[in-house]
Parts: sequence; structure tokens; C-alpha cells
Amino acid sequence: MSIKLIAIDIDGTLLTSNHQLTEEVKTALKKAEEKGVKIVLCTGRPLTGVQDLIAELDLYSENDYVITYNGALIQKTKSQEIISQVGLTHDDYIAIDGLARKLNVHFHTETEKFMYTSNRDISRYTVLESHLVDMPLKFRTPEEITPDLNIMKMMMVDDPEILDTAITKIPQEFYNKYTIVKSTPYFLEFLNKKVDKGAAVKQLAEQLGLEAREVMALGDNENDLPMIEYAGLGIAMGNATENIKNAASFITASNDAHGVAVAIEKFVLN
Repeated sequence: MSIKLIAIDIDGTLLTSNHQLTEEVKTALKKAEEKGVKIVLCTGRPLTGVQDLIAELDLYSENDYVITYNGALIQKTKSQEIISQVGLTHDDYIAIDGLARKLNVHFHTETEKFMYTSNRDISRYTVLESHLVDMPLKFRTPEEITPDLNIMKMMMVDDPEILDTAITKIPQEFYNKYTIVKSTPYFLEFLNKKVDKGAAVKQLAEQLGLEAREVMALGDNENDLPMIEYAGLGIAMGNATENIKNAASFITASNDAHGVAVAIEKFVLN
């Protein structure tokens, strides 16, 4: 059966190491669209961090969709109509912020519009994320984080060696309660237990009347694993982690060698 939906991670997959979209990838995506294949960006970024890409790829039709916050939010790109939204509570914030303090790692929280950190020595990785996804950053003490905030995800952020040490000390009860996943060596994301990229791609595919075997998913890091495993055709980038490569049906070229285009040419256009 032919591929009818392509779910594509952004950082480390769609974009080069310099966060660029190559002409080779743009051309392949346009040709796939012309064949009637639906292109869905599936990212840990918020909507603010993908709007420029959606515009550049012209994914603004009435029936185009985007998956953000690692699957916590599914919506139409043009009307921004929400198909599914599953966030975190204020009690979750208190628990995870407290854990970050106990583990002595930097931490921030993302809603639909803002990033919040209670770290007075704001991490450079928090600043990097704020710039990368074009989201304003605000300092707030834990007491100033109010229950009315619509929290989509929370992130422990730090130098990889510090973060990796902290990860070994996270109690099992947190893994039981939340989806916890690395999206880069310096980002550890906390999401609602019902949320991951695979669940979101599955929900959207089923809404569109598609089966898993009609879905291709491309990714490079641990937060991409659920959609790589769900898709009938899971593609690992050449720069992917070993875990992603082991789970994939095919390993394409790296993100700096137009790996997305290589996979689309092989499995969709030919």
C-alpha cells in the first residue's frame, strides 16, 4: 500500500545542523504533496516555533495539520482549530519543579504563548529554546505560577553530563505518572502520560481514515521513537541515536545530507 501521510520531526531531521531547510528537501516534499501525500510536521516545538516552516513549505491549506509539543497539541495550520490538546496541571508543575530543584538542574515550563523559568541563573539552554521557538521568556517564582496557566510541557535543561546524572536519580513514580523523554542531549521533557508523538500521529491518521501501514515517520531522537514504532514505515536519520536506528525500517542519510529527501524519493516518489 502506498504512503499517504508523512510525519516529520523538525530539529535533527527536517532541518540541517544549522537549522536550514534545503532546496532538495523542499522539492521532495512538494513532489510528495503533488502526489496527494499529506505532510505533517511533528515536533517538540510549540506552534510559534514552526509557523515560519509551515509558511515556507506552504502547508496552510484547509486540511493541513501540525503536531506540536511532542504530541500534546494537534491542530489545523490555517484556522488553528484544535483537534486534540492534552496538557499538565498545576499540581504537576509543583511536583516536577520540586524534583528539578532537588536534582539541582535547570528547568522551564511552556504554555501556548510563553516560557517560564524560576531559575534566577537562567540556563543558556532555556535562552536557546526561547530563541529557537520564538517564544517570549518570563521569570516567575513557583508561587507566581498560577493554576490558570495552560501548561503544555515542562523541561529539565542542562549540560548533558549534568542532565544524565540527574536522570539516574529520577524516582520511578515520575516515570509511572508522566511521559519523560529526551529530545536533545540537553533537553529532558515531561508530558502528560497520554502524550507522545506516536499517539498523536495515530490519532490524526485514524481521523483521516488512514492505517499505520499508510504512514511514514522520520526522526532522529528519543522523542521520535513512538512514531517510528507506530508508522508502517519508520525512517531513522543517518544522525539518529542508535535506539532510533534499531527501531526503524530504514536508515536514510543524515539531516545535513538531505536525508528526508532521500527517503521520500525512495519510498514515495519511486
